[in-house]
Amino acid sequence: MGRLFAFPYPEKSSTHVLRGNVLNLSLPQTMQQSLEYWLVVAVARVLGWMPRWLARLLAGALAGVVYHAMGRLRRVGERNLSLALPELPPDTRGKTLRALYRHLGWQLVEFCHMPYYTRENTQRWVRTDGLEHYLAAEAQGKGVLVLTGHLGAWELSSFYHSLMGHPMGMVIRRLDNRPLDEYVNSIRCLHGNKVLHKDDFARGLLTAMRAGETVGILMDTNMTPPQGVFVKFFGITACTASGLARVALKTGAAVLPGFLLWEPAQRQYVLHFGPELLFAKTGDVEADILAATQQCNDVLEAWIRRYPDQWLWIHRRWKTRPPGQPGLY
Repeated sequence: MGRLFAFPYPEKSSTHVLRGNVLNLSLPQTMQQSLEYWLVVAVARVLGWMPRWLARLLAGALAGVVYHAMGRLRRVGERNLSLALPELPPDTRGKTLRALYRHLGWQLVEFCHMPYYTRENTQRWVRTDGLEHYLAAEAQGKGVLVLTGHLGAWELSSFYHSLMGHPMGMVIRRLDNRPLDEYVNSIRCLHGNKVLHKDDFARGLLTAMRAGETVGILMDTNMTPPQGVFVKFFGITACTASGLARVALKTGAAVLPGFLLWEPAQRQYVLHFGPELLFAKTGDVEADILAATQQCNDVLEAWIRRYPDQWLWIHRRWKTRPPGQPGLY
């Protein structure tokens, strides 16, 4: 059974080291791409060869340095937290952002260790909760759309699911650096995952639904019309991808949330699958799309509120404004 899971990236963030933007030097393009490629490969191999606990310790320490060094991203995160969670005192916002950077560092370590992961050596620190929701949705035979976002360890999510015998495809944005793009995808696809490029997303998504496959959609990034529609997110109007709602309403595909999150009390990552979401059909197609997209945002917001230090606050989520409204950044 083929399955698809989406992991495109938002605008530049602290994770853009895996997007081909490692260096910004005045060099010929081929030379710069070669330097980027070998730098990423070198970092991946060094971190991958380290014991996982040591690599996570090192990444956590470096995350603190990056937090202070990347002032622009830190200011974006502070602004987003003040917009979405105004009740948080300033010191709590700082702790939340520092924790986010630590989680991003840990995710980098997990990515570098993914070539070495097996069912056996991941049993102690990663598991699935709510898999019955996913299996029930899949059994309906109309395809599954997994509502997800840049929350927790999204890169490890599809990889772990494939490791457990559920290979997926991933909707991704091509890296400008093609050798680096091929290297990153080769790791993602080690256990049967497939890559679905974002430039052929619509056709691939519909094809997957007709085949009864699963597609994961990251719906937490800023969009622009007409791909995005304006609905509320944390009470603020946000331009949100409407593709999931459109496809679900058109094909009857099942929709359910899925996130791989760090549970500190258990010292484990847990791949959570929530119950299936049901979208209303009133006969007014555009109104139904708006309502379903709002429903998705509400679910995303609820999960982020549960794990605020694991969401990508450094992305300018509310950048696109409705006509006539001033910018928020």
